[in-house]
Formats: sequence, structure tokens, C-alpha cells
Amino acid sequence: MGERADTAFKTTGSKWLLPVSEYLGFPLDQVNFLTCQLFALVAAFWFRLYLSPSHANPLVRHAVATLLGITFLIFCFGWYSAHILTVVVANYLIIINADIKNIHRYSMVTAMGYLTVCQVSRVFIFNYGILSTDFSGPLMIVTQKITTLAVQLHDGMCKKEEGLTPEQKLMAINVRPSLIEYLSYNLNFLSVLVGPCSNYKDYIDFIEGRHISSRLRHHSGTCNGQNGYDKTPDLSPMNAVCKKLLVCCGCMLFFLYVTRALPIVHNVDPDFVSNTPFLTRLTYAFFSIQAARPKFYFAWTLADAVNNAAGYGFLGIDKNGKPSWDLICNLNILGIETATSFKTFIDNWNIRTGIWLKTVCYDRAPKHRLALTFILSALWHGVYPGYYFTFITAIPITIAARAVRKSVRHYFMGSTGLKLSYDFLTWAATQLAICYTVMPFLLLAVQPTMVYYRSMYFHVHIISILAAIALHQKHKPNEPSATSKTFSSASSSSSSSSSCPPQCQPVHSNNNDKVE
Repeated sequence: MGERADTAFKTTGSKWLLPVSEYLGFPLDQVNFLTCQLFALVAAFWFRLYLSPSHANPLVRHAVATLLGITFLIFCFGWYSAHILTVVVANYLIIINADIKNIHRYSMVTAMGYLTVCQVSRVFIFNYGILSTDFSGPLMIVTQKITTLAVQLHDGMCKKEEGLTPEQKLMAINVRPSLIEYLSYNLNFLSVLVGPCSNYKDYIDFIEGRHISSRLRHHSGTCNGQNGYDKTPDLSPMNAVCKKLLVCCGCMLFFLYVTRALPIVHNVDPDFVSNTPFLTRLTYAFFSIQAARPKFYFAWTLADAVNNAAGYGFLGIDKNGKPSWDLICNLNILGIETATSFKTFIDNWNIRTGIWLKTVCYDRAPKHRLALTFILSALWHGVYPGYYFTFITAIPITIAARAVRKSVRHYFMGSTGLKLSYDFLTWAATQLAICYTVMPFLLLAVQPTMVYYRSMYFHVHIISILAAIALHQKHKPNEPSATSKTFSSASSSSSSSSSCPPQCQPVHSNNNDKVE
């Protein structure tokens, strides 16, 4: 009780809900966040029904979305919200004043530089914490939006059309946004706290009432062969919202009864490490990592439901004639939980971030595209040492998994039974490898990470390196790396998000993700 009160006293966010926080036993920052998201859900329904394009002009919709978003920021972060507002305003000045040829570079340096300074201060000045709710999450989302808009503006105003890919042509921006449009895109209440990042043109179409009709016209004849979508049908997102809210309820129940009973830090508890057999430690690590995922599932699915409730996120009509509301879906839970390879897992996790990395870096870097994309991803996530342990550990695992697949998989393709056995073994290996790789991402610091890896005898490092060396000569790599495939999948996802419903998307049929 005293610890919670002390934390609340130091926070710069609102303390109105402190009694609720103490009664429920949840940190105040989590209570504030959940309250804002639930309020956003209610406001989203109101926004769609009573502030629709037929009832209000775009200026009013932009203003309301922006004011609500800023209110949420102030409620959750207090004066720390000034960091987010500062970087948005600074980049708008770049957008309207900078040379269009370099606008994307200036925006990238400013947004990523500011984010990195905040991340460094959190680790090295505040010793892995800030005396407030962690505002770095919204700052990371804003950084994605700022840089996405800048590169798409550069595409539309500087590049020749023949030099653009089909998806770049579709999302290119030909006119610098007004201040209210820029603020609304970056700070709207639908995505200001947890995202996801969406394309500027999609968002403006939504605000101005063209979102559904333009996507229906674009999809007609592309995936389902239907034509005649000149008149916008009355497509309600209620089914999609209800399904996503049910997922959120399931994740919340799982968190309350399972996740809290399996804390990650127990993996590095001295007594547990010293007195527990290896297999028991391995089993606990596996289930504690599995139990940690639903909080991400909950946050991302609720954010998706909020956008859908406002009428945003319509992807198109699928081949069965049903509307899909997964335009800005950030994860594929089934794909994550059934992943039989490292790549498949990554493809289904934090999908919008994968698309962002491809959009602003992988597709535009003149050389060393893969390395630069990895560096950008690492910097965007932050400077916690645990993040870099995860990224580095993933390299030998990815190489070994590719080598094993090329050397072994064909032996199991002769019958259904053998293939099922192979799928089960690769699923178990993938989930254990993900558990081992992601653990430092959650432990954050060097000391607990080393305690965990020593307790595991570095077995995944050793096995993956030995497997990669042993199989290297037999099957020299001749395929694109798993990571480049990931960005290729993100590319397919990005382009499909603009041109084809989920059933036509390779990414959703294959499963898509990337841990935050």
C-alpha cells in the first residue's frame, strides 16, 4: 500500500483514480491508461454516430479528435505530455519550412533523435524508470507517424511517379498538411496512447468521409470481382468491434488469473535459480513468457476496436462478400500462438511496426538496407540492454532455423503423419526459442539477463551456433535471409492493406508479428 502510494505521489499524471488503483491493487498508470481507452471506445461510437461526416465538417472532426487526444495525454502523463507535443510541433515546422527534397531526412533525424534522448534519459538518468507513467510508448507511435507522413510527402511532392512502387504511389501526399490536419493525424484520441500507426491519406479519407467508399471502389474487381461501388453502403463495424472486445475480455481474464501468477522476474529469483531443477526452470520460463503476451494482445486489440468503433479501419470486402475491418490490425494472435518458425512469429507480431520499418527505411536505403533497418528498429525500441540481447540472440537462431529447414524438412513431407510431427516439433522449438530470445526484452537490464542465460546454460545459443556451423557446408545459404523475408512480408502486408482484404493477404494467411 505504501509502495503504491509512493509511486502515485511521484507520478505527474492524474491522481483522480488513486482510490480505484489502491482498491484494485493495480498501478495507477495502468488504471489511468485503461480508463482513457475505455472512454475512447465510448467517444469513438459517439464520433461515428453523432459527429459523422454527414453531421459535421472535417474541421470539427479534426478539432474534436485532437482535443480529446491531448486530454488523454495530459491525464496519463501530466507535464511529460509536453515531450510528445514538442516533437509534433517541431516536426510540423519542418514540414512547412524545410526543403521538400530533404524533408524526410530532417523529420527522421528530429523525431528519432528526440525519442532516443528520452530513451537514454530513462535508462541512464532515471535508472530504468521515470517518475511518471512511461510516456515513451506514445512518443514511439508519434515518431512512426511523423516519419511516415514525411516520406509520403516527399514521394508525392519530390519524386517522379515512375520512380515509385505501386503502394508508394497510392499513399503519396501531394499537398503539405494544414496545422489542424497534422495535429489530428498525430494526436487523435483513437491512436494517441497505443497506436497503431496508419497512413496519412487513409486517416484523412476517414475524417472527410471517403474512407469506406474509396476502399470499396479500389477493391472492386480486385479481389471479389464486384463492381458498382459508387454509392457508399451502410457498413457497420459493430460485429468486428464486438469480436475484438471479446478477445480483450479473454486477455484481461487471462492476465488477472494467469499472468499475475507467473511474474517474469521470478525467472531470475536467486532461490528459484539455485534450488530448482533445470527442466522446472525451463517450464516456468516457457509459461511465464506465454502469460506475458496477453497484455500486448489486450492493448493492441482494444486500440483496434476503438478505431473500428469510430468507423476507421475498413479494409474492404472479402471473397465471401463480408466486410473486413482489419486495415490497421496490429497482430494475428492465432498466427503467433501456432507459429512454426521464427519468421512466422515475427510476421504476425506488431504488424504495423514492420510495415513502418519497410516504408521509411528498407524501401529507401540506397545500400545496406537490412542492417540499417535493424539499427532503426533497435533505436526505435529504446536503449535498454535487454533489447540488444534479444536482437543479437535472434541472429544465430534465425540462421540455424533456416539451415535446419533446408536440411531436414523435406524428409517429413512424405506423409500427413510425418508432416504433423514436423509441425509439432517446429512449433515447440519455435516457442522455446522465442521464450529464450524474448526474456531479456522483458528483464531489460544486463545483470538479470545474464542471471537468466547462465541459469539456462546458454543452451539455445550453443545449439543454434553448432547447428548453423554443422549444416552450413551441406547447404550453403541461397535464399533471402529470414529478416529480408520478414520485410518482404511486411511489404506484402503494406501493399495488401492498400489493395486486398485479409483473405488475399499473404501476411495474414501466414501469420504476422514482432515483439515490442
